[in-house]
Amino acid sequence: MHRLLASLALLLVSSLALGQTPLSRPAIAYARDIQPIFTEKCVACHACNDAACQLNLGSAEGAARGASKVPVYKGDRSVAEAPTRLFLDASGPDAWRHKGFYSVLDNQASQASLMARMLELGHRTPLQPNAKLPEEIVLGLNRDNLCPLPGEFDAYAGAHPKEGMPLAVTGLTDGQYQTLQRWLAAGAPVEYHPIQPSATEARQIADWEALLNRPGSTEALVGRWLYEHLFLAHIHFTGGEPGHFFQWVRSRTPSGKPVDLIATRRPNDEPGSDFYYRLMPVQGVIVHKTHITYPMGPNKLKRVKQLFYSGDWHATSLPGYGPRHRANPFETFEAIPAVARYQFMLDNAEYFVRTFIRGPVCRGQIATDVIRDNFWALFQEPAHDRYITDANYRGEATPLLAMPGQIDNVGSILSLWHAYRDKRNEYEKLRREAYAELSPPSWSTLWAGNDNALLTIFRHFDSASVSKGLVGDVPLTMWLFDYPLFERTYYQLAVNFDVFGNVAHQAQTRLYFDLIRNGAEVNFLRLMPADRRGRILSDWYQNSGKIKMWLDYEKIDTDTPTGLNLDEHNPKRDFGLKLIARSASLNARPDPINRCQGAYCSRPNVSEDLRNAEQTLSRLVSRPAAGLKVIEQLPEATLLRIQDSSGKREVYSLLRNRAHSNVAFMLGEAYRYQPGLDTLTMYPGVMSSYPNFMFNLSTDDVPEFVEDMELAKTSEQFERIVQRWGIRRSHPQFWQYFHDLSTYIKETDPVESGVLDMNRYENL
Repeated sequence: MHRLLASLALLLVSSLALGQTPLSRPAIAYARDIQPIFTEKCVACHACNDAACQLNLGSAEGAARGASKVPVYKGDRSVAEAPTRLFLDASGPDAWRHKGFYSVLDNQASQASLMARMLELGHRTPLQPNAKLPEEIVLGLNRDNLCPLPGEFDAYAGAHPKEGMPLAVTGLTDGQYQTLQRWLAAGAPVEYHPIQPSATEARQIADWEALLNRPGSTEALVGRWLYEHLFLAHIHFTGGEPGHFFQWVRSRTPSGKPVDLIATRRPNDEPGSDFYYRLMPVQGVIVHKTHITYPMGPNKLKRVKQLFYSGDWHATSLPGYGPRHRANPFETFEAIPAVARYQFMLDNAEYFVRTFIRGPVCRGQIATDVIRDNFWALFQEPAHDRYITDANYRGEATPLLAMPGQIDNVGSILSLWHAYRDKRNEYEKLRREAYAELSPPSWSTLWAGNDNALLTIFRHFDSASVSKGLVGDVPLTMWLFDYPLFERTYYQLAVNFDVFGNVAHQAQTRLYFDLIRNGAEVNFLRLMPADRRGRILSDWYQNSGKIKMWLDYEKIDTDTPTGLNLDEHNPKRDFGLKLIARSASLNARPDPINRCQGAYCSRPNVSEDLRNAEQTLSRLVSRPAAGLKVIEQLPEATLLRIQDSSGKREVYSLLRNRAHSNVAFMLGEAYRYQPGLDTLTMYPGVMSSYPNFMFNLSTDDVPEFVEDMELAKTSEQFERIVQRWGIRRSHPQFWQYFHDLSTYIKETDPVESGVLDMNRYENL
């Protein structure tokens, strides 16, 4: 009895010391109790620019900022919107209120907060387990988010009774729901725990900031060029903490003092005051779609010094920040040796291609509707790049390399387009004639410096992914970047692109990227036999593409020879196969599933169960949709989660490659589809930030799954496959399987891991 009384007394004293009443529940802490729920159930939709109503729930700052009715993606707006980038364009709830954001956390007089009511609406209307969602719930990019204000919620709930939160997906557990409602009822208190660099990271940050902020014109020009090429990067340091990433910003304060951020629309806009380049921790939950990583460490620092400071060159003056200098980085940075600039980009070519192909803007159709659904990217060896080796040629070419998009006058779209198109075509003519004077291109023309030398791009309608190595069968098209093309693509789609810009800016960007794609294809064509180039180009630009070739493109070289010995009947495929064979040491991704060697269509280094499964699955990737009708039912990016008899699971991406007669026009893509020519590529790993659907199988299920896929000719037959193996949004274990994809990335490539996006997860 005495022992029991003593225990109760101790409990009473402890409770009072913690500020609790005896036997009450502990206070809810945002970081410990709330953010993990948001990360598990909300961030997959509420992150980046395409977060519904701009409500970003990846951090306390985002939750406190709230929501906005203003859409970020509105391609037809006549006036640019003010940027609303979290952690950059305002700080604190009051500042965001001045920018039009409204709270979703505050209680409204006698009513609960907007978030509490949205969660309650979702909790009282659960979905039927693993059933197809009601047709009236619009999902994906076609959804018109209403973004009701607190006073508009009742009308919203009346009109959309099944569209509470989380939207159209297996919702919160009872425990999660109760925790969130208790927190909201208590006033939704948040605490901020910003990430701080470790001692190892702080030392490296100091070294890098010292480098970019060196005094002198030469040093300032290099610092500016490096900043403009790394501002999108999530920097990770040698020996740094797992999960710690940093980004380059401009600050009014020098190293050693708190960052006083200068937030400009573009990284090459006028800063408005003296500034310093600083590294700032990336805050909030890491989401895969914005996570474009870049390594830094002592070796990289040494490499930068070697590239930019070892030569005998000097900048006598510094360029300005006006439209002219934004439009032509070749002129702006012409004092820096071109070989240093190009080699820096080649060293981490995957990063730079990701910035403009995958991009952190979160909805990329402005760029992606100008590219094929899959292609390989190659790079020209600097010693064979005439812009690098010939100063006279460089001087002629530089004025022709300016890019549009700096002037966003809607009435000037056509005149600006014609002016920049003509300038670009004049450059293409200059390049064609200059390269005709050189020795025919050979294998030595291609850069082979490291495992960034060969890249594979897959387009998934409005997003795209980039992978090292040559994945999939030999594609229809290939791109060959030289330095002028690589730099222009980066500046046009990353540095100078403004996601908040108006229709004139976005149209000019899209139209010029069409010319960039054409330039990359023409560069590649020079590797082909002269008498076959026209036929290959004609195959890429069928039907209406012929009109575009006549209207906007410069003619190609069909006279000078190639130095490659290729099969005259199918030189493009022969080139691809020889490239694979010649690049075995570079190709980081051998691909026996899509490129069978004899009878073997599986990887040798996996379990026997998985080898047999891969061998069977390879039957789905060897023929077009005309012979595999189920392709017409599949979305762009399907994930297969396959578990062997030991319990080990593997994840595969099953990617639909849509065929087009051409990709040369801004509108009417659907009219250029050639669905009978669609194909599938299957490869181990998660090869999209935006899974469209997922199947969960055991290795024993694979033969039946493949057989059913081969036999499925109608939507009803495909429906039976989905019912048996599909993980629908309403599946009771949806979140377990969905987040297991992120876990897989963390296990196989931890630096690249982040929460995937489910805004494109389809209602199959």
